[in-house]
Amino acid sequence: MTARAESRTVTLLADYRPYPFRLTETRLDVTLSPDATLVRAGIDMAAAPGAAGADLVLDGGKGLDLRHVALNGAPVDPTHLRRDDETLTIAGAALPVGPFTLETEVRIDPAANTSCEGLYLSGGIFCTQCEAEGFRHITFYPDRPDVMTTFRVTMRGDLPVLLSNGNPIRQEPGLAEWHDPWPKPSYLFALVAGDLVAVPGRFTTRSGREVALNVWVRPGDQDRAGFALESLVKSMEWDEQVYGREYDLDVFNIVAVDDFNMGAMENKGLNIFNSKLVLASPETATDTDYERIEAVIAHEYFHNWTGNRITCRDWFQLCLKEGLTVYRDQQFTSDLRSAAVKRIEDVQTLRARQFREDQGPLAHPPRPDRYEEINNFYTATVYEKGAEVIGMLRLLVGDEGYARALDLYFDRHDGQAATIEDWLAVFQDATGRDLTQFKRWYTDAGTPILTMQEHWQDGTLTLDFAQETPPTPGQPDKPARVITVALGLIGPDGAELAPARVLEMTEARQSFTFEGLAARPVVSALRGFSAPVILRRQMDDATRAFLLAHDSDPFARWEAGRELAMAALLRAASGAPAEDAALIEAMGRMLADEGADPALRALCLHLPGEEEVAARLASDGITPDPDAIHAAREDLARRLAQAHEVLLAGLYERMAVDGPYRPDAPDAARRSLRLAVLGLLSRIDGGARARALFDAAGNMTERMGALSILVRLGQAGAALRAMEAQFAANRLVMDKWFSVQVMAAPPADAARIARDLAALPAFDWRNPNRFRALLGGLAANHAGFHAADGSGYRFYADWLMRMDPANPQIAARMSTAYETWPRYDEGRRAQALAALKEIAAMEGLSRNSREMVARMIAAGRPQDEG
Repeated sequence: MTARAESRTVTLLADYRPYPFRLTETRLDVTLSPDATLVRAGIDMAAAPGAAGADLVLDGGKGLDLRHVALNGAPVDPTHLRRDDETLTIAGAALPVGPFTLETEVRIDPAANTSCEGLYLSGGIFCTQCEAEGFRHITFYPDRPDVMTTFRVTMRGDLPVLLSNGNPIRQEPGLAEWHDPWPKPSYLFALVAGDLVAVPGRFTTRSGREVALNVWVRPGDQDRAGFALESLVKSMEWDEQVYGREYDLDVFNIVAVDDFNMGAMENKGLNIFNSKLVLASPETATDTDYERIEAVIAHEYFHNWTGNRITCRDWFQLCLKEGLTVYRDQQFTSDLRSAAVKRIEDVQTLRARQFREDQGPLAHPPRPDRYEEINNFYTATVYEKGAEVIGMLRLLVGDEGYARALDLYFDRHDGQAATIEDWLAVFQDATGRDLTQFKRWYTDAGTPILTMQEHWQDGTLTLDFAQETPPTPGQPDKPARVITVALGLIGPDGAELAPARVLEMTEARQSFTFEGLAARPVVSALRGFSAPVILRRQMDDATRAFLLAHDSDPFARWEAGRELAMAALLRAASGAPAEDAALIEAMGRMLADEGADPALRALCLHLPGEEEVAARLASDGITPDPDAIHAAREDLARRLAQAHEVLLAGLYERMAVDGPYRPDAPDAARRSLRLAVLGLLSRIDGGARARALFDAAGNMTERMGALSILVRLGQAGAALRAMEAQFAANRLVMDKWFSVQVMAAPPADAARIARDLAALPAFDWRNPNRFRALLGGLAANHAGFHAADGSGYRFYADWLMRMDPANPQIAARMSTAYETWPRYDEGRRAQALAALKEIAAMEGLSRNSREMVARMIAAGRPQDEG
């Protein structure tokens, strides 16, 4: 390893320094060839004040074949150049005084680039992914987000479509020129070229600007791009109406590519999307696919202002753009669909991914202060917890204060690379609130545990709260944070006793008193999940059932049912006798409530997941047994079905949706409830209804719902063969086909099935979607991945080691399946640790995977290291 590489092993926020040069324009001339693309760059720049004589350090990897370096047209003397594996340095003594132009020429090999980072080929289409540090694999450049400049791009190649950022300046056969007038960092650069066709549209902004819209897809996919285009128009309208943000270019292009490490990328004016988040038809996409397409199209469009016009100063500030944009896309979906259902789904995602992250060796704050590989910090903490923090901030300052602060943010920082300090400062200036303590949400890792105790006497209710955040790696002690607790008081008759209010907790221990109450209320706490905390309170099943029946807050109502089910599962998984009478009775009332939103009822029918039960047991100091948890969950679902068979059967028939398929919220809600009911009924009907639904299904939602049940029952052979025969040529449907067979498989068979599927010619493991489908399916099968014989761990490790040299980002991200290994029994710990150590010992292991695996190994208990 070179000295330069060693110095980059850990990057520290405290070491941030502004770049010593100021760039004004970047010109790229790209001649495309699969294995010999030429990239000529011209960069206008000058030394920053006080930086005269500084060396010019440019980022650039080993894959750049440097052909030419010149300053103001004159070749640079080789003695003034230094190069290592990651940089090119031009000695300060060789730089002209005053403004100058740096010219470079490099040759790169997109066809050999399997990492899906930089410039690469996806099925013959040239495309780019430059966030976070992909541009340095295209040419030598100061590849950091605080270096912003306008771009002019000339593209040459015998290809029908040549796209880049900004507005088209010239287009003719074999050549295209693009100009982006808005300064941007290199991570927002994009280039796409190949045989593509456009599904066009138009949008008129509120100021009258005509914008040409295009969704670019492969020939033959045009009929599956219409929903994405509709979603884009809705996003543009919503951002104008809610945030007052208008689009600022003449064109907006979206391109769907098959090989992509992420979901999508917000490059200015040219968003590149994983094809699974663009292409949809009733025959190939589920309701969940449609909703996700709508949300991600919105997310990437909203980045135009919260990420592009205002970007982040450095990668430590990543949650500034991502947390805010996630919050905005959550608002968008809530406005278009069901706000209550969206909130519950967001909390489920947060708990499943981010809480797990907070409670393990990979815990980090939304704004970390160090990293080894920045790609490893595209996490649920940065995205989902970042959004939750903004939701709390809005609760603190109110809707009007939030609107004033956002307007000030856009006015003050447009065209800048900002920080969390800048973000909080606009709220302080706009509302007068001191947010010094609130900032801890950005700088401290871990999920606070909030304990609530009730005291009732003579018409006065006192609530005593205590907060504590457990130690996380590098942060053993956590001071008190600001915690927003949305609260309601419900009388014995189910009526609200007082207006709902938000309590602000700022101390480690704090009490709140409510006087003049005629009867002891039932407390509805943390309504709307008003803070990303774990709430612990003493509550019996009767109180939970009361809240499920009467709480006016949809989230709190769902949470009460969830806690009823969780209590039953925890008892059963721990070997205690079943005590679920209250749950079964409450579920019956909920099933019979025809006035409730079908989507909310569906959510209430879904029992807590096995991973969630394992996490709760571990937090209570109990070693979870994945097999016992799986058995407990299956048994509870069966007993619920037996108790309410008549209700469930009637509901299954009534929730059938007549007429042509529509992906709108009302129809999707009915299908979600019908499939949730079918999941319970399949425990007692032998799978007859699922087989009938699969055979008759007129859309992919019903087909995949039925197929998942048949896989769980071991009856899916014919259905899987039929689906493969029909959709063998459709990569996105086949991803579902691979995933469901492992995710829904009986745990004892999961690793074997995964191994058999991996041997099929159709398992194109270099495609990120196919790799995620199979390995992600196994990781989602809790008892299957954590099989006592270690088969899940070994299979998974073998494939991570195969993927790492080809695509380090995917390997590192998928490795997080192991992050909970220390919570299990000694045998499983030994198997998981052996798998992790085998990965760590792999020769040439990438920096991406090395960092993740090392952190997980370090979480082992002392006895595991013997």
